[in-house]
Amino acid sequence: MKSVLNQIVSSPLGAFVVLVVAASLEVLGDSFFQSGLYRSSGAQRAMWFVAGVAVLGLYGWSVNLPQWDFGKLLGAYVALFFVVAQVVAKVRFQQSPTPPIWVGGCLIVAGGLVITFWKG
Repeated sequence: MKSVLNQIVSSPLGAFVVLVVAASLEVLGDSFFQSGLYRSSGAQRAMWFVAGVAVLGLYGWSVNLPQWDFGKLLGAYVALFFVVAQVVAKVRFQQSPTPPIWVGGCLIVAGGLVITFWKG
């Protein structure tokens, strides 16, 4: 499995796909904990926590198993995390981004692009 992931992340598109999957897993895992803490009780709360632990474990595995320059890809990852987090906030919790979130998000995405693509 490790060699397959290394082969996938060796191309820019493959690395992008793995980063999108990792960001999605991290955001979903966090949202499961939020559901467990604030939107459930009893057995349902425990279910959300177990799901959160499992999904965050998959996130850690997906982002750490490939041998890549994660420091360089961190800019793209943070930008993807922001975008995925806004989608999940809207879909799961009906929370729409406010103007400060849009402006800050644009800065996050711009910073991610600078970190990822600036050659120097």
